[in-house]
Amino acid sequence: MTERSLRGVIAAISTVIDAKGAPDHTRALKLARFLLDNGCDGLNVLGTTGEATSFSRDERMGLMSAYRDNGLPMQRLMVGTGAAAVSDAVALTRHAAELGFAGALVLPPFYYKGVPDDGLAAYIDTIIKATADKPIPIYLYHFPAQSGLPWHVTLIRRLIETHGSRIAGLKDSSGDMVYAREAAKIAPGFDVFPSTEAALIEARSGVFAGCISATANCNADLCQQAWATGDAVAHERAVAIRKLFDGKPLVSGIKALLAHIHGDPAIAAVKPPLAPPSAADRTAILAGYDAVRAKKVA
Repeated sequence: MTERSLRGVIAAISTVIDAKGAPDHTRALKLARFLLDNGCDGLNVLGTTGEATSFSRDERMGLMSAYRDNGLPMQRLMVGTGAAAVSDAVALTRHAAELGFAGALVLPPFYYKGVPDDGLAAYIDTIIKATADKPIPIYLYHFPAQSGLPWHVTLIRRLIETHGSRIAGLKDSSGDMVYAREAAKIAPGFDVFPSTEAALIEARSGVFAGCISATANCNADLCQQAWATGDAVAHERAVAIRKLFDGKPLVSGIKALLAHIHGDPAIAAVKPPLAPPSAADRTAILAGYDAVRAKKVA
């Protein structure tokens, strides 16, 4: 496995949308720069938090191009390229490779459930063959609660045996830390990123490559202190911010909090079928965040 640039604190960045529901490139790039300058080692563009599957292929590709065309550090960015149609996944992954993204995060094709491993292997094989001229690292996106299809350990081993270092790692959004630790042992250099900053202290031991977290949109500075130095107080504050979303809608809640942090109500808009959080949830999130931030971390 070759040396890779994606490690540490990675925010699953929100996608700001405009009044027509399309990606707002100007605001999206402003948020990306802020996160990269304030604690994020990298960004996961157009993932679940980024509402990727709610955008058309052209909208996704347009936003991807905007990151490159506006001088974002592509070596610090991965991008979600999974799709229900393998032709869309191929087009998105090829575009990511041509733009210079450091990795492609690939959901399984999520409509048909209970498909055999042979079908999922064929999906990955198609993507890898189509990008052989620009071999972008492939990161598997394990989120069975949303996709209905797991990248289980036996299948991951099979994919690595077939494709070697092209299968670079895994984002685990299952919340199953037993699974995450088992996946991290599959092969040397196979980089596993749990989806929670709660794993950062454990990750520092080398078990994981870092984390890819939705709430790193809002607590990246604290996450970075925990990752870089093992600061237990900063880690506690970061996890406290994450827990504000327990039992509340995560994607719309993150956007509501980002609008509060950046003083820009437009950031709070979500793409259907998502809807804004209730007034009670929004109030609780914002008040909880302000309370955590009022407790200074040395």
